[in-house]
Amino acid sequence: MSTITMPASLSDASMMLGRNFTHIARTPVTIFNAALMPVVMMLIFVYVFGNAFDVGGHYIDYATPGLILLAISYGLSGTAVSVSSDMAKGIINRFKVMDVSRSAILIGHVAATMLTNLVAIAAVIGVAFALGFRPPASATDWLAAVGIMVATSFAASWLTVALGMAAKTPESAGMSVVPLIMLPFVSSAIVPADKMGQGIRQFAQYQPFTPIIESLRGFLEGHPSGGYTAAALAWCAGFAVVGFLWSRATFNKRA
Repeated sequence: MSTITMPASLSDASMMLGRNFTHIARTPVTIFNAALMPVVMMLIFVYVFGNAFDVGGHYIDYATPGLILLAISYGLSGTAVSVSSDMAKGIINRFKVMDVSRSAILIGHVAATMLTNLVAIAAVIGVAFALGFRPPASATDWLAAVGIMVATSFAASWLTVALGMAAKTPESAGMSVVPLIMLPFVSSAIVPADKMGQGIRQFAQYQPFTPIIESLRGFLEGHPSGGYTAAALAWCAGFAVVGFLWSRATFNKRA
């Protein structure tokens, strides 16, 4: 049993964060998926499809919250592959020999994913402002919106780490997060759910990402919804708890 103290554990987590972020920075595909692909998607939806959607206002104002969530989801495959690669190549066991805290290994992956997500979110918001995005949100609304973004990133990161831990190969790890990447497309991210066809509309209304998007949209529009926010935080808490417990159990079993 490890006797690593809290300061040592924090030092281990910082070391793992630096290691994982260095790997991300050296992988062009990961950088593209995490930071550039969401921007490309924004340009496509705003300039190519934007005029086809009737959202009751400027499409850029409607689409930006959904594209922020897409920015979070697009960077998840790289995390799952990285976690699975560490498990498959025996790197985790090397860290165990070095007496590195087990929690630090997991936290390092989560923190690196969150930093990558924040970069992608900043890129999407910056491009949105360049395209005419002018939300009437107050400073308090912006702080709340940032809180929703961070909570979503945190929850998605833990769930992705768990999926990467559970996957047998890096290839299957990349495929395991496809539902998390595709779900925002079948939500209110791109078009209002009530404009979708029967069946798809009900799915979009009750799936996890829609309340997160609508909560974020409400804050940015200056009209927050307590119901959507409560549902969004509940989903984020559920994902985070499941991801944390699942990843810890899998880590203890496989490492």
